[in-house]
Amino acid sequence: MDFKLSNEQKLIRDSARDFANTELLPGVIERDEKQEFPTSQIKKMGEMGFLGMMVNPKYGGGGMDTISYVLAMEEISKIDASCSVIMSVNNSLVCWGIEQYGNEEQKKKYLYHLATGNILGAFCLSEPEAGSDATSQRTTAIEQDNYYLLNGTKNWITNGKSASIYLVIAQTDVAKGHKGINAFIVEKEWDGVTVGQKENKLGIRASDTTSIMFSDVKVPKENRIGEDGFGFKFAMKTLAGGRIGIASQALGIASGAYELSLKYSRERKAFGKEIYKHQAIAFKLADMATQIDCGRLLCLKAAWEKDNMIDYTQSSSIAKLYCAEHAMKITTEAVQIHGGYGFVKEYHVERLMRDAKITQIYEGTSEIQKIVISRSILK
Repeated sequence: MDFKLSNEQKLIRDSARDFANTELLPGVIERDEKQEFPTSQIKKMGEMGFLGMMVNPKYGGGGMDTISYVLAMEEISKIDASCSVIMSVNNSLVCWGIEQYGNEEQKKKYLYHLATGNILGAFCLSEPEAGSDATSQRTTAIEQDNYYLLNGTKNWITNGKSASIYLVIAQTDVAKGHKGINAFIVEKEWDGVTVGQKENKLGIRASDTTSIMFSDVKVPKENRIGEDGFGFKFAMKTLAGGRIGIASQALGIASGAYELSLKYSRERKAFGKEIYKHQAIAFKLADMATQIDCGRLLCLKAAWEKDNMIDYTQSSSIAKLYCAEHAMKITTEAVQIHGGYGFVKEYHVERLMRDAKITQIYEGTSEIQKIVISRSILK
């Protein structure tokens, strides 16, 4: 097994690192404090190619592999997880879903603008009662002559306010169960689409998370993705890839906290010597480094399987579960290493700890990942 990155992958990683430190770090605390959407930063990310990394160049994308995407996600997430979740949703849920399963007309109409960052997309699965359970959708899309009539509410939608299009999972035939679910491309400006208030969140505060309400929205039949009844499979396939993005986000948050802790431990003195020379701190740093290395290998394994068209359902869930759990542990330890300074905003680690928590929740909670993994290993 070759663990060496290609020159192109190293270049992408380094470019993402430089971009994050140059463009995202300035103002990151203020954006978090004010819950200010990073409009100019996201525009630059689009110009740099970070919003359509894996999309075929003929549709405006970078044509990169999933490993390159994971590397870039980690670097962006070290500095600003709000920007990285916007990047993750646009890349691995919306762009990937349309490119993989959309028809040529849908790709020509929507994918180029998404991949180049001219517009953003959002993935609408979660509901007030069903959560991320795609089999229990209350949102309905009733077939009419040449359109579907869409009604329902989706919540916890990342990019909900800033997105121009939504991928919406809806029930078209309740009697068919999960085989009666479809996926649709819905434009924000259509009549009957209402965007709710931005949620006041614990972390990733600069990204917008809202509810989306659909009231008698006429969705043209040509905006259905795939064959009739394909929606459940579409959601499951898309979420599996999305978990690789969230795993790499969690990895980046943890890695950023570790790097800050390592730097601080060399500067801060206690009892006459730098604190890294105290075994209590050195052991914490050793645990952090070990957990980050394990998480990175899990992310790269899942990405490699996806690139090589191997079933990555289990590996993506393992990566997401491990990285999310350890992001929370590592960021908590980072605050502890910083002591009182870790509790104030200017040292960044308290923000990283708050951001880490959401990685245990979205794209399926840690408990859901354990269900996916157990089903896979017990087949």
